[in-house]
Amino acid sequence: MAIPDDITRMRSGITSAVRDHWRAFLVEGILLVALGLAAIMVPLVASLAITIVLGCLFLLSGIVQFVLTFSARHLPGFGWSLFSAVLAAGAGIVLLMWPVEGIVSLTIVVGVYFVMEGVATVMYALDHRKQLSERWGLLVAAGLVDLLIAAIIIIGLPGSASWAIGLLVGVNLVFGGAALIGMAMAARNA
Repeated sequence: MAIPDDITRMRSGITSAVRDHWRAFLVEGILLVALGLAAIMVPLVASLAITIVLGCLFLLSGIVQFVLTFSARHLPGFGWSLFSAVLAAGAGIVLLMWPVEGIVSLTIVVGVYFVMEGVATVMYALDHRKQLSERWGLLVAAGLVDLLIAAIIIIGLPGSASWAIGLLVGVNLVFGGAALIGMAMAARNA
C-alpha cells in the first residue's frame, strides 16, 4: 500500500519545513500578537483602518471587474457583470468617503452574523445531542455566547461601532499570533 507511505512522507516533509522555519513563524506570531493588542487598545482606529482597507479592496475589485467586463462585453451576462462592477466600486467609494458610517454598517453586519452563527450553533448542538453526549452542552454554550455578543453589539449601536470590529479583529489576531508562537516553539523543540 503506497498511500500510507505517501502520507507519512508528506507529514514528515511538513514537519521538517515547519522545524526549519520556526523563527519565521515566531516572528509572525509576535507581530500578530502586537498588532492584535494595538487593535484591542485602540479599537476605533483599528475599525477605521479595516473599513478603509475594505473600501480600497471593493473599489479596486470594481475597477478590475469593470475593465474585464468591457473586454468581454460580447459574452452573455454583460449587464449583470457591469452592474456588479459598479456595485463593488460604489461600495468602495462609499466606504472611503464615509468611513465612520461604514464602521456602523460593518458593525451591523457583524452583529447579524453573530446572531445567525449563534442560532446555527445551538441548533447544531441540539440536533447532535445524542451523538455528542456530554459535549453538546459546550456547543450550546458557544452558541449562547455568540448570541450574547450579538446582543451587546446590536443593543449598543451606534456606540458599539466604535469598538466592536477593532476589538474582535484584535482578539482574533492575538489568538492567531499566540497559536503561531506555540507552533514555532514546539517546532524548535522538536
